[in-house]
Amino acid sequence: MTKDEHGGMLGCGKSVPARARRQHGGQANYVKNVLRLKEGDKIIVFNGREGEWQASLADAGKRGATFRIGAKVRNQEDGPDIDYLFAPLKRARLDYMVQKATEMGVGRLQPVLTHRTTPERVNLERMRANVIEAAEQCGILRIPEVIAPRKLAALLADWDRERALIFCDEASQERCPFTTLARVRPGPLALLVGPEGGFDESERALLASKPFVTSISLGPRILRADTAAVAALALVNGVLGDWR
Repeated sequence: MTKDEHGGMLGCGKSVPARARRQHGGQANYVKNVLRLKEGDKIIVFNGREGEWQASLADAGKRGATFRIGAKVRNQEDGPDIDYLFAPLKRARLDYMVQKATEMGVGRLQPVLTHRTTPERVNLERMRANVIEAAEQCGILRIPEVIAPRKLAALLADWDRERALIFCDEASQERCPFTTLARVRPGPLALLVGPEGGFDESERALLASKPFVTSISLGPRILRADTAAVAALALVNGVLGDWR
């Protein structure tokens, strides 16, 4: 059986239309022409809220497709309360980073604009499509929320101080990330990875001035931002997340 996703409410006996848009054309087109499903064929569907359900293709006309929902096969999954904050990357590497962050269980994806951010424009629809694709391929039922970009200073000014912010700093004096993370209070947290050129001195000073910020090192080698995402999320999940 194949996994797909749509935004309708799921429940046994309901009929739910395929989404009108997808990264590579309509979802109805994907179901009919890529998966080559016919009316009555079985599929597994989820919407990121109500678990995973058996379904069958009830209608596959020229204008769209409709699923008939059957029995629930898996309850909705929760995950660690981790926001992933990052300076936007160029297209292919951003796609990779979004997919890996989804696989690593983040709850929200927040682009952050810094003084050295390039590019500053972010295609949020493409990000959402990559989130869904990663969830489909890996059987993940929780779909991370994709949030519009914000400037770093504005984000910190409005910060919820109950959420610890882990700042990946190549200049951090804390050499062992495991020891540093062990001192962070368990609970909601966010992880921040900067742009390829790093944060400038004013941004590093701003972050250091905030009592809710903890800086960690990612080791003795300089990592590209998409590699740093995977390394940092693995560390955080192992010490503070749901890998414990």
